[in-house]
Amino acid sequence: MKFYFYTFLTILLIFSCENSNPTKADYAYFGGEIINPSNNYVTLSNANEERDTIYLDKNNRFLYKIDSIEPGIYTFTHGGEYQTMLLEPKDSLLIRLNTNDFDESLVYTGSGSKKNNFLIKSFLDDETENKEFNKTRHLEPEVFVEHMKKLRKQKLAHFEEFLSKKPSSELFETIVRSSIDYNYYTYHEMFPFGYYGNNKLIHFKDLPEGFYDFRNQANLNNENLSKLYAYNRYLFWHFNNMALKQYYIEGNHEAFDRMALDYNKEKLRLIDSTITNEKIKNYLLKHNIRDFVLNTDDRDATIEMINYYLDRSTNPDDKTYLKKLVESANKLKPGNTLPDAELTDYNGDTVTLSSLITKPTVIYCWSSIYKMHSRNSHFKINELKEKFPKVNFIAINFNDNDFQYWKKTVRSLNYPIKNEYKFSNPEKALEQYVITFSHKVFVVDENMEIVNSNVELFNDELTECLKKQTSSPSYSSRMK
Repeated sequence: MKFYFYTFLTILLIFSCENSNPTKADYAYFGGEIINPSNNYVTLSNANEERDTIYLDKNNRFLYKIDSIEPGIYTFTHGGEYQTMLLEPKDSLLIRLNTNDFDESLVYTGSGSKKNNFLIKSFLDDETENKEFNKTRHLEPEVFVEHMKKLRKQKLAHFEEFLSKKPSSELFETIVRSSIDYNYYTYHEMFPFGYYGNNKLIHFKDLPEGFYDFRNQANLNNENLSKLYAYNRYLFWHFNNMALKQYYIEGNHEAFDRMALDYNKEKLRLIDSTITNEKIKNYLLKHNIRDFVLNTDDRDATIEMINYYLDRSTNPDDKTYLKKLVESANKLKPGNTLPDAELTDYNGDTVTLSSLITKPTVIYCWSSIYKMHSRNSHFKINELKEKFPKVNFIAINFNDNDFQYWKKTVRSLNYPIKNEYKFSNPEKALEQYVITFSHKVFVVDENMEIVNSNVELFNDELTECLKKQTSSPSYSSRMK
């Protein structure tokens, strides 16, 4: 397999060199090999969300020429997973990845590979750093500041060393330095939420003077960074933090409630009044209102927030998306009947979800993209099965993967075949059941009436919900 891949690489490099035009090199090549593919294509999109579908050949390889390329951050996806990369004129970039370990197995070769291998290594390091924040958030504020300064200095020194050996473009330097800076800024914005916790967050104002001095360097309207994960994450945490001042004014609140109406309206107001770049503003408004709609059962608050949002967004597509989202979310409120769906079982047979509901049921929708979360969730379901033998538990995969790949995933993760299904039409299911995160949990009664559609699998609320469902006199009489 390696021989064929490097032969493919050699052909690409020769082809790109022979066809290069020193006076007009405004194109790039993107290709590669997918091991254990989830489906038969990859997608490639640019900063303007223009998307191309590129199909794999019989050897699971692909090659694509991008004409009149705009240098910048591009995103490629496969099987529901995605990664970003930097493409510039004259690049001939190949990827090689194994879907069983998407990010960790990803390797770039060809022209443009050095900068992208640096970026993917930085991405993996950032993931590790993010996990370590659970420890650093408990440091005293002054100690935390010094720790983060030291970490940032180390990253910049490492990057300078890389540049001394492999000179790169100004765009690449901007992206790396921005990622380092905005990750540094983000952890400062996150710190008070972790250090004080919900019950004492009112003391965020007691942080040392100068704690937020970095905000003088942060640019909230840099459209060139709008595809950069570190930048977008900073913007969200920045407004999460900025809204606290109004939230706690005049002692209106004690414990912090992230779903409070006044807090969320303040976030939208700040975004609208602070962000001048229309693209960035609409992006932040859309995702903040979406998160609110999906995590509240307060109908009056939802209506007020939507009206507030519609007066501020200037993107008609976003407004249409939100209206459909609200319509679907309203159908999933407790007391309504859960919409039916076609499922595929392990043997390839088609069944309806409604045919499986004969008693109180927990429906857990999961994605193989998030393998660790999926394993932990299945382990939790097994615990709940032991505690609640009178409850049915159904697991449904919502990846856009083919049938054989899903079966392989279920086998490799050692999930029990019984009560494991996949949506026959994942795209429809994602919209119908408003699945926007790594999982979704529904609790329904024997008539498929929704008891809870907004519950966390690892939250005690689910356990209490199932206790109530199975111990009530009405349940006993219904099950006779």
